[in-house]
Amino acid sequence: MRGCAYKAGLLTSLNSQQLEFTTEPEAAALHCLSVIKEHNLKPSDSFMVVDCGGGTVDLTSRKLLPGNKLSEITERVGDLCGSTFVDKEFLQWLGRKVGFKALEKLKLNHYGQMQHLVQRFFCTRIKFKFNGDSTEYKTLKLNLQQYCPDLQQYVTDEPEKQMEKAGWVLKVDFDSVKEMFDPVINRIIKLIGDQLDYSSEEKCSAMFLVGGFSESPYLLRRVKETFKHQVPIIAVPALPIAAIVRGAITYGLNINIVHDRTLKWTYGIEVCRPWTPDDDIKKKTADGMFLYFHELAKRGKNVEVDQKFCGDFYPIRPNQDVIYFNVYYTPEYDAKYCSDPAMKLLGKIMVKTDDTHLGLNRPIEFSLTFGKMEIKAIAKNKRTGRIYRKTTFELDH
Repeated sequence: MRGCAYKAGLLTSLNSQQLEFTTEPEAAALHCLSVIKEHNLKPSDSFMVVDCGGGTVDLTSRKLLPGNKLSEITERVGDLCGSTFVDKEFLQWLGRKVGFKALEKLKLNHYGQMQHLVQRFFCTRIKFKFNGDSTEYKTLKLNLQQYCPDLQQYVTDEPEKQMEKAGWVLKVDFDSVKEMFDPVINRIIKLIGDQLDYSSEEKCSAMFLVGGFSESPYLLRRVKETFKHQVPIIAVPALPIAAIVRGAITYGLNINIVHDRTLKWTYGIEVCRPWTPDDDIKKKTADGMFLYFHELAKRGKNVEVDQKFCGDFYPIRPNQDVIYFNVYYTPEYDAKYCSDPAMKLLGKIMVKTDDTHLGLNRPIEFSLTFGKMEIKAIAKNKRTGRIYRKTTFELDH
């Protein structure tokens, strides 16, 4: 994204400080700062933000700090259970009526008609209004010839007989609509419950739902019914669909508003030493060395902005004048080897030294500093303080 902005002429240099990045969950949380005062939240109070979008639902738990700053107290979690999955449940219901092959042909040959059916009929007349109260719901009639006239030619066999008998009109009753919503909302409820259990040491004072799906009356009702005894305040801020954009602007105007973040990966480097009989024989290299993962920062660690994690490392051979630092990251909390399946290479740093006359006694301090949305990697001569190499990597992958 930075490269694209530079090539488009929006930046004067590739590393311009005029471009800052934040994540969607973080931006959503920052937007909620605007409504925290009206709910009387105070410093040290914790709150959860549930970003309910079209495709995904993302959760993050934050703590309010003095000066209206934010601390991230749990790892961000999410799942594919946004509002479009309710649309898919509607199409599943329709497919059981007219046949899935017919529906697939309509999608393939008349995609516009299918979208018209979903958006104009289901979303406008049902999804946006459904609140889960059977006494307020009125059964709707779906005239398929009106919304998707070309569907009729693809419906065959028993479904065709049934549709001919019904005059190509389907009744969408309360129970059918509830069955479209419930599988999706149940997954959201589970996500929230798991997050509350994970952060049980921090009492959640409030929960804010943002994103387009948060405007669903039924979703809000289910969340309140399920968690009203655990979370005192459950609310939807004004203009929840614009939460990400507004929160991003808040961050851009004051990037110091974010005090810390919780690492979603474990970071470290590949370290080499002579193999010993106590080591795994399968890990012995051709030249008799042993490679392993040296952890610098663990997943789940709460890291302040610009906090540094470092270690001292030495050359393997007395005359070695080139040293490589291979930086890796993994979702595992405890990792042993860089060859583990979940391990991924973040980047490489090459250091060229000119003090080989000191033999092995040449400590190099290698550090990772977690800044805003970037990681700063520095290799430094521990004796003289000279910086051999400095580079940056992305913090959020």
